[in-house]
Amino acid sequence: MMKKFTFSALAVCLCLSSFAQEPVNSAVIQKIRTEGLEKSKASEIAYKITDVAGPRLSNSPGLKRAQDWAVKYFNEIGLKNVHLEAWGDFGKGWQVDKYYAATTAPFYRPIIASPKAWTPGTNGPIKSEVILIKADTVTDLAKYKGKLKGKIIMIESVTIQPLKNSYKADAVRYTDEDLAKMAAAELPAPGAGRPGGGNRPGAANNQMAMMMKMRETRAAINTMLLEEQVGLILTYARGSHGTFFTSNGASYKLDAPAVSPELEVSSEDYLHILRLLRGGEKVELEAEVKTSFYDKDPKGYNVIAEIPGTDPKLKSEIVMLGGHYDSWHAGTGATDNAAGSTVMIEAMRILKAIDFKPKRTIRIALWSSEEQGLFGSRGYVKEHFADPADMKPKPEHEKLSAYYNLDNGTGTIRGIYLQGNVAAKDIFQAYLNPFEDLGAKTVTVGNTGGTDHQAYDAVGLPGFQFIQDPMDYNTRTHHSNQDTFDRLVEDDLKKSATIVASFVYHTSERAAKIPRKEMPKPAAPRQ
Repeated sequence: MMKKFTFSALAVCLCLSSFAQEPVNSAVIQKIRTEGLEKSKASEIAYKITDVAGPRLSNSPGLKRAQDWAVKYFNEIGLKNVHLEAWGDFGKGWQVDKYYAATTAPFYRPIIASPKAWTPGTNGPIKSEVILIKADTVTDLAKYKGKLKGKIIMIESVTIQPLKNSYKADAVRYTDEDLAKMAAAELPAPGAGRPGGGNRPGAANNQMAMMMKMRETRAAINTMLLEEQVGLILTYARGSHGTFFTSNGASYKLDAPAVSPELEVSSEDYLHILRLLRGGEKVELEAEVKTSFYDKDPKGYNVIAEIPGTDPKLKSEIVMLGGHYDSWHAGTGATDNAAGSTVMIEAMRILKAIDFKPKRTIRIALWSSEEQGLFGSRGYVKEHFADPADMKPKPEHEKLSAYYNLDNGTGTIRGIYLQGNVAAKDIFQAYLNPFEDLGAKTVTVGNTGGTDHQAYDAVGLPGFQFIQDPMDYNTRTHHSNQDTFDRLVEDDLKKSATIVASFVYHTSERAAKIPRKEMPKPAAPRQ
């Protein structure tokens, strides 16, 4: 304990001497470290979000359970202005009530799979020979007319290839060399194109034409299957070793057209059936799928809570932190993104536990429907700060100092992306320096995308995502059936929450807001 404390104190002292222009509070950092690393509640929070609430697909009962728990927990730890805030209309919720499938011939074998999101059930148990549909053109479909009612089918495709072994580790951490490359990155020159874009003439057009033809054929197949009233479609799912990555098979819109029941099947099970069918063997399969739709309240909601500011001049200003709370349905959304939500909730708990009275108001947001297009954060930003369509700032636009986001798995924070905001570099380097012993030291000017900080960046607000160790996020857990509590690394969650709490503390206390980039111009209307 003493050795650990001494090193932490030394790190803070070094930070004060190296970055005198951006002060950090060593006494408060030590309080945050003690609370975050030695008294953490991160594992308990993650357990509630994943094991207890379950999958959190947008507008599903699981997401509602998790949101209700968060509201209750925020009130328990003393946060203020705790509420669910509608961001706009989403559509239907959906969940799996029952799933079972197995081959019964040539022998019995249970199948690893999941219904695709927003697809209907089978209306009771079904059992049939599996039919392999081979159709390269729309006209090829005529031979199947009147033969598919109640049948279980697969669609032949040359894109489905045998599995290949990978000899790379599933879970990795960034090396010093990796982080050094990030730190050395430079802003691209204005107007510079993407590197390495040299397709031969006509290649892009040819590829696009082929893709459009495949889409046209598949759309015709889907229409025919619905008209034929097929019992169940088996679809090949990306992944291996029993892991599969899931998706949606239909729209969540209230007026979405009907689709057929569809199972996304693990690659090993799918290829097993496909080899048998290609070899002329008879395959029989039994299944039962039951799903439910929820359309009474189509609105989407974010969970919002605050630690009110206390400085007479600065309390109307805001420091925000957050992460998306929704997930996919095959697992329990642990690394995507209960991990990020847990870290942000724990950061708020840490700040309350040390009895912090911030100058600026600190506001947490747990977003919904990130997975469908950052809807929760974009709706919130449009309502509170600015509409990207006209870029006219609302009163709160000037009040926001910064928004911090976390959404790249369980991996511990190793630094932060500046999103091109070079003016914040020295500030964030000073904030990170006390945590170099935890592996967090890198500030990169580079951008990262695909998550909710982009909603802020899009309207000229300082929105940042942290650099995190990749772990097995992209290889094993992201949108997969393996994304469960067991994939979380408690020590990493503790470290990340501690670092975020310190970032938020110092942002709320500094004399000025975090610097901003130039306000973007409104996007030109599409022709």
